Amino acid sequence: MPDAIDDLFRRFGKAFNKADVEEIAACVTDDFEWRLNAGAAGGAPGGRVLRGKDDLRAHFADKSKAHREARFSEARIHRSGDKLFGTFRVTGIDHAGKPFDRYGIDLYEVRDGKIALKDSYLKAD
Repeated sequence: MPDAIDDLFRRFGKAFNKADVEEIAACVTDDFEWRLNAGAAGGAPGGRVLRGKDDLRAHFADKSKAHREARFSEARIHRSGDKLFGTFRVTGIDHAGKPFDRYGIDLYEVRDGKIALKDSYLKAD
């Protein structure tokens, strides 16, 4: 099974870097949940949550307005029991036109060979 997981995350990472939303959607479950690193309106502590492939598609449609030229590098997947976590570096230009360079971490759950949960954390300015 580790080879299938490795392949899944390679595909997911490449698609994410290209913002290829259809390939990303192919890597996730129908009930996929993505807990974004940014908070929701009203200050919810868990951040904004996307649920399902339609939310994923809508997010990527708006994402280009918030961060341009985002590039992920130094990505590594680590296993801990039935959980996986990924570390990464992201660089780009924010919505105000300022460059950014941050480290982040995602907690993942995989079910039936697809990603069911992506819980994201990113270093703040």
